[in-house]
Amino acid sequence: MKTFVHPFFSGLPRPNSRGIFLAKQLFINIASQAKSIPSYYATIYLMKIIVGFGNPGTKYNFTRHNLGFLALDFYAKTHKLTWQNKPKFNAIVAKNDENDTLFIKAQTYYNEVGQSVRAILDFYKLSPQDILVICDDFNLEFGKIRFRERGSAGGNNGLKSIIAHLGTEDFPRLRIGTANDDIRSKVGDTDFVLSRFSEQEYAELPTILREIESFIDKK
Repeated sequence: MKTFVHPFFSGLPRPNSRGIFLAKQLFINIASQAKSIPSYYATIYLMKIIVGFGNPGTKYNFTRHNLGFLALDFYAKTHKLTWQNKPKFNAIVAKNDENDTLFIKAQTYYNEVGQSVRAILDFYKLSPQDILVICDDFNLEFGKIRFRERGSAGGNNGLKSIIAHLGTEDFPRLRIGTANDDIRSKVGDTDFVLSRFSEQEYAELPTILREIESFIDKK
């Protein structure tokens, strides 16, 4: 996580969520008037937004499409974070003050998550590169984790929604494999993503969720 390093900020308290972009703009203004400031002073403290994909409602708990929600719930529980409803974002959010990360569970349903992401980035004046998306991928081996800094939607409707609302594919994403060819071949793709994990897969979830937690903490 980036931190304040310029001496101008050394005596100031860390900003709250709403004040982050104001500090960013202040530094930009200072830098524009002082071209001689060394480049290593130019890092600026920024909030990180982590978006987990899923559908709202208890009937979707522990379905493959809700693996993003599950990952954030696991992280929130282990870090003792509290979820709060934020209607202006159409999302439930939790804040980790230790690393100034905002966790997002959009309540728009999976295929419209871009609406919440757009609202949040606009409010905090952040860029697409400031988010990390966590989503399921039924083309990826179960439990495999794949990180990409950018890329296409790859058939994922949630990613398609974010790309459409942000106008770019240039944002980080963490894909979590949910593949199970046996089940998928029997029910088809639509029912597969809404299916629950098998007993064996369920037993593997804690290990997978801890890996995701570790990845988040290292970002």
